[in-house]
Amino acid sequence: MEGALVHLSVPVHQKPASWRRDQETDLALCLLLHLRKDLTPAPQRAGRGKCYRMSEGDSVGESVHGKPSVVYRFFTRLGQIYQSWLDKSTPYTAVRWVVTLGLSFVYMIRVYLLQGWYIVTYALGIYHLNLFIAFLSPKVDPSLMEDSDDGPSLPTKQNEEFRPFIRRLPEFKFWHAATKGILVAMVCTFFDAFNVPVFWPILVMYFIMLFCITMKRQIKHMIKYRYIPFTHGKRRYRGKEDAGKAFAS
Repeated sequence: MEGALVHLSVPVHQKPASWRRDQETDLALCLLLHLRKDLTPAPQRAGRGKCYRMSEGDSVGESVHGKPSVVYRFFTRLGQIYQSWLDKSTPYTAVRWVVTLGLSFVYMIRVYLLQGWYIVTYALGIYHLNLFIAFLSPKVDPSLMEDSDDGPSLPTKQNEEFRPFIRRLPEFKFWHAATKGILVAMVCTFFDAFNVPVFWPILVMYFIMLFCITMKRQIKHMIKYRYIPFTHGKRRYRGKEDAGKAFAS
């Protein structure tokens, strides 16, 4: 008993360092727990499990229960329907381009009746010109393949192996981008902010000059590397027809 009393009466600074370190760690943990308990509101402590479940969502569009939100599902479904219609329209090349030309005609009539939005029309023409040049250009520039034998090249002789012309911009992407450009320009005509006053004959003359210069450069490129931006189809060879009749078995 006396030994125990003597042990308890030993000052703190005379006790081992490990004992003092353990006591300080326990005191710090107790203070942190009390502070956390005091600072956390009661409703939040009650619904802490629900908050943890909310943070377990796989994406931004997910709700509390892990299911996609209504807005996310709506736009996802809308994108699926749009892509489905695009896939269905792929084989109908003539119909697609007729619709695009019809939209262009409607847009030109609208601009003519409104007598404005010429800068939007000029930007649309430059955009379509860039798409057309990419449509006429090969995917691999022949000037880059001139000094190397790697990769496919364009045929330069009639008796060479058939190689189809691969475009930098495929026909479907060309049509899709051109149609979207017309629709965007059509929407811009409903806002006066895009109606910048400009002398439209200057824009017409500048566009004609730009078109002639660009097409001249493209034709020179085609003549220099001897290619035509259209595939006529692979030549088919037929054997000699048999003079005799086939015997029925």
